[in-house]
Parts: sequence; structure tokens; C-alpha cells
Amino acid sequence: MVNLIAIIGPTATGKSRFAIELAESVDGEIINADSKQIYKYMDIGTSTPDSFQIAKVKHHMYKLVNPDQPFSLGVYLDHARRTIDDVLKKDKVPILVGGTAQYIWAILEGWQVPSVPPNPSLRTKLENLVETEGTHNLHTRLANTDPIAAGKIHPNNVRRVIRALEVIDQTGEMFSKLSRRKTPSWQVKIIGLTMDKFKLQEAIAHRILEQFQGGWPEEVKTLREKGYTAELPSLSALGYKEIGQYVDGHSTREETVSQITKLTHRFSRKQYGWFRLSDPRIHWIDRLEKPSPRIIGDIVTDLNLR
Repeated sequence: MVNLIAIIGPTATGKSRFAIELAESVDGEIINADSKQIYKYMDIGTSTPDSFQIAKVKHHMYKLVNPDQPFSLGVYLDHARRTIDDVLKKDKVPILVGGTAQYIWAILEGWQVPSVPPNPSLRTKLENLVETEGTHNLHTRLANTDPIAAGKIHPNNVRRVIRALEVIDQTGEMFSKLSRRKTPSWQVKIIGLTMDKFKLQEAIAHRILEQFQGGWPEEVKTLREKGYTAELPSLSALGYKEIGQYVDGHSTREETVSQITKLTHRFSRKQYGWFRLSDPRIHWIDRLEKPSPRIIGDIVTDLNLR
């Protein structure tokens, strides 16, 4: 019997709203799998569920840390696995929701990632190395230490290369040996939400305009007032750099919305690379094919959850 549901798919397909409707039908609780919705004070730009949505269904793992606090995949996995088990102990259905592929697959495929805290001084040193010598030399350093990990991490994925070197430095173990997989005990149903390419583009454009009108520039101003700078990993979230440029008067509203829309379209294409339409593990549903109640009714019947 299925005892964990994952709802995945590209941005703007309505995963959060759909998850709430499904949770109401199956007595479920929602667990976040979006790497930016982990942070406080970034609700608008990350489309974090609002207080009304949270009041309808129990939500877990949203707004856990401040934007300047470190939060790694290993820490996420520890939190998420405990939360899933806690929800199951209450005889409720955990519903994992989000578009961060690394979080999703790490949970569903049982990645065993070390919970090693960040080392700011080492990170700065390695980032400076990239500035002076380029990404190739940094990747070569990893290859000399852990060729298996280097073979799995693209040289241009600087953040991931630095993380591997950081873990090796602090544990004395090869990153590849620490990043094993253990098949989870949960029976999982993966539901992918999709829609026609042009309809998705319209949905993206509409959502970004709503975010802008809903106070995204004011949110960025508040983050600055609290001392959170654009260099923080949290503020690499899609669109925050562009909103910052708008706030500083370097672009117009129309230019800003247009640029973020283009970036989001590009990001949605990448998400289809991480969540492939051909993946037999994913049960894909056209979000616009029929009303949500009918889709959810079919899911409930198929999984025998009611």
C-alpha cells in the first residue's frame, strides 16, 4: 500500500494548491521539498504557501531558517525523514511537494548524505581559487582526491564541487563513499503535474506579475533592511537579483518582469530534465485536462486511500 505521495513538476503548475486539495481528501500532511521555501522572509518570491493555505492543511518544513543561516542537503534529509515518519505514526498520509529535484530524489532514492556543517573559511578560500585559477583547477583538485565524485559532478557546478571538498576536508573520507543510497521502506507514488508548453508559459507570466503586484520589491527591501545581502546562497533564488536591480532603479517594472519570466521559462525546461516525462516512476497528469476534484478522485481510487 502506498504510504507516501510525492507531487513534482515544473514551476507554476500549481503543485502547492493541488497538494492541499489532495491532502484534504486523504487526511494528509504536506512536507516541503523546495530548497528556497526553507527560508524565512522570502515568501512572495518563492511562492511559499500563505497563512490561509497553511490553516487548511498541516504544513511542515517551511520557513525553518533565516536567509543567512546554512542549510545543507544532509540537514534537509534528516528533517524530512523524521517528519515523514512522524506523519505516518499519526496514521496520516505524508505528501512531499516541491520542484527541487535534488531534495525529491534524495528522499525517494534513499541518498545517504553526511550532515556536515558548512565551513565558511574553507568555502571562501575555494571560491577565491575559482576567481584566480578558474573552475577547472578546482575540479582537478577534487579529481585528485576523489575521482569517483569528480566523475559525477560537472566542473561548472562550482557549489557542488566545493561542497564535496568541504565534506572530504571535515570527515577525512571520500565524498563518493559517504554519498551512498539505501532503499527507503516507504511505498511511494510519484505524481507529476504538467501542462502544454504555451499554457505553462502563460501560467509563469501570470504568476510573476502577481508576485510583483503582491509586494515582491517590498520583500527585497525588507530583506536588505534586515541585513541580508545578495551574496547569500538563499538570495540566489530565481528572480531576487532582478528585483534588486529594479529596486535600485537599474531597470523598469516591465523589463524586470520580462527578464524574470524568461529566466523562469528556462528553469522550467531544466526541471523537465530532472523530472523526465519518460520516467516510468512518475505518473504524469495534465493539470488542465480535467478539474482538480476529478483528478484527485482518480488518484484516491487508484491508491485506495479513502
